[in-house]
Amino acid sequence: MTSYTMRVETALPFDAAVERTREALAEQGFGVLTEIDVRATMKAKLDVDVPAHVILGACRPQLAHRAMSAAPSISALLPCNVVVRESGDGRTEVEVIDPAAMSQLEGQPAIADVAAEARIRLRAALDRIVLQEA
Repeated sequence: MTSYTMRVETALPFDAAVERTREALAEQGFGVLTEIDVRATMKAKLDVDVPAHVILGACRPQLAHRAMSAAPSISALLPCNVVVRESGDGRTEVEVIDPAAMSQLEGQPAIADVAAEARIRLRAALDRIVLQEA
């Protein structure tokens, strides 16, 4: 884990990990607004083969609205990116931007409150992805 992300690793195959990630996000009230297939993009644009890798743009509208109401420029950091990628050893990594790191860019207390709630929900989603493996 970096200082700006939260991460889990799962034994699930890539497609199953993407599906479980979507389910876990939905359980926490997040919808997926965007999906970028990094592997397909790299192949199409650069003719480079990379492991399976998607970026899901996750949003919980209530949190986004609160954050944008407090600091409109925070919308430049939304939605929260959730990355699902093959790790190359038969496992799949799921990594998400840590809202606490995002909140450091905006000093308003209301943003810190939204980031704290978003962090709890995203951490719960990550934990849910690996829950059945334990």
